[in-house]
Amino acid sequence: MPVTATQWLRGLRGGSQTHLVAASDGHHYVVKLTNNPQGLRTLVNEWIAQRILAYLKIPCPEVEIIDIPQALIDSNPKLGIERSKTIHPPPAGWHFGSRFPVNPSLQAVHDIVPDIQLITCRNLHHFAAALAFDKWTANADSRQCVFFRARLLDVLGEAGDSTDPEYAQRGLVASMIDQGYCFNGIYWDFPDAPGYGLYYRPAAYRKVRGWSDFEPWIERIQHFPESVLDRALREIPRAWLTPQDEDALPSLLEKLLRRRAKIPTLIEATRERYPDHFPNWR
Repeated sequence: MPVTATQWLRGLRGGSQTHLVAASDGHHYVVKLTNNPQGLRTLVNEWIAQRILAYLKIPCPEVEIIDIPQALIDSNPKLGIERSKTIHPPPAGWHFGSRFPVNPSLQAVHDIVPDIQLITCRNLHHFAAALAFDKWTANADSRQCVFFRARLLDVLGEAGDSTDPEYAQRGLVASMIDQGYCFNGIYWDFPDAPGYGLYYRPAAYRKVRGWSDFEPWIERIQHFPESVLDRALREIPRAWLTPQDEDALPSLLEKLLRRRAKIPTLIEATRERYPDHFPNWR
């Protein structure tokens, strides 16, 4: 069942004009509205991509359908999409929510950290994992993430190694966010370019020394079960899909499965085009 938004906190930066809200389950969510300027398909992309990332055991926020009541919209005139200096309120109903990793009133979350901190990130290896995912899904944006302090065991949940003391120590961790431009955003196709999905800071890949750093993720993708996509498809609210989208979505997912074998070639093209991102490749 959807989670109900109970309090609007603030608008956030970015082209999709997301909003931070508190919700009835006690968590906070970054909400992408159905009338966002990047289109309804980006909500579908976010939902499917999160289900893929979660299966691959790559850290990413939990997602929920967020029900925004009309009363909350009426009492918060800044809750909406700004066009030509006018804020257009969203329709009441079901929108996309990405869970905020911490309580925003108690702990900081950063979009950017300096390299001296980035290289201490406890899950730096997940940037290679995310690159494999982004190549597979044709993420036409650069890799987006947020940083915060937590135990890696808490971030990964069941995917974490409870026997490894490193997972139990608190430190800087990265969570992969903003998957709206997977499948080339609203276009739902798979153009490939070396820069797609690459995190702009080369320090994120400083521990990559060769194919062994990608192999666990490539193997998981190449054996990815169709059932995960089928389940994700059933979960998407019909209100997020036009009749044309309902017809196009199964074909999109079939093409996604067929392109799994391309991932090594796409990663190699990125490495050749951006060698400074992989200085320790041997």
